[in-house]
Amino acid sequence: MDDHPTSAGKPTSAGKPASVGKLTPVEEIYRSSRRGCSRYALVLGAAGIPYQVRRDSGEFIIVVPACLAEQARAENNAYDRENQPLWVDHAPVRTLDSGWIGVLGYSLVLLFVFLMQHHVVFGATLLESGKTHADLIREGEWWRTVTALSLHADASHLMANIATGGLIGLFAGQLLGSGLAWMSILLAGAAGNMINAWVRDALHTSIGASTAVFATFGMIAAYATIRRRHLRLSKPARYTPIVGAVILLGFLGAGGGRTDVSAHVAGFLCGLMVGAMYGLLGDRIILRGRIQVLLGIGTLGILGLSWLIALV
Repeated sequence: MDDHPTSAGKPTSAGKPASVGKLTPVEEIYRSSRRGCSRYALVLGAAGIPYQVRRDSGEFIIVVPACLAEQARAENNAYDRENQPLWVDHAPVRTLDSGWIGVLGYSLVLLFVFLMQHHVVFGATLLESGKTHADLIREGEWWRTVTALSLHADASHLMANIATGGLIGLFAGQLLGSGLAWMSILLAGAAGNMINAWVRDALHTSIGASTAVFATFGMIAAYATIRRRHLRLSKPARYTPIVGAVILLGFLGAGGGRTDVSAHVAGFLCGLMVGAMYGLLGDRIILRGRIQVLLGIGTLGILGLSWLIALV
């Protein structure tokens, strides 16, 4: 055996006391690489525990007097607890599909409605028939909470929501599957518009997909936070997704004269609830193939039905 310092690996279980010639009986407490043993050797040296680092069958081991083995393990365990990494290795994020089909559908729908929204149908433009109107929604015109998500004030408003919504929607589609993701985004956005109609004055109106966009931020943040609860993370690290989403809400959703802040906040909160539910369900929400396709068709069906009711 050659005496050398070494590095990281895993502690070995207690072995039988060994002796080296006429020296005090010793016990192996750690087996690893050169660098790993070097780290624990420093810990033992600082604690005043005598040790030797030896080479054994291509590995490195630390041995200490048998009577001090338990104390040495306790010192090493205390060191490990105090120096846990903020991030630990874990399985890659599971993805169900590429997410691009949902983004493409979202973009095409918004573009089509934008091109059509000033056309007159049955005596009114799509814009007038589909925008949210707090008093009318309270009186039962629920479909406005859905149709308003596909209307936009101008081209810059449209492109901003296509870019932001498409990017965050891509991640949602990868995590949940495009069908479930976009069904959830539409319903959470509509729920946000419904809440907004009840908290704003009766004459309040609004349009835009941004309520659904912020619902998506909330949904992904809550889902990611719940799914991280089993990882060895500090509390600040565990809640990073929520903190980041709130920062984005404040940065993107609270500025500009035409910004409907209450709608953004309502959508975000609805998304949080949906994402938390999916996070708690975990692998039980894994849906593939035909079910995702049916959910995607259902999403288009809800939007189409809402517009049909609005125009007829």
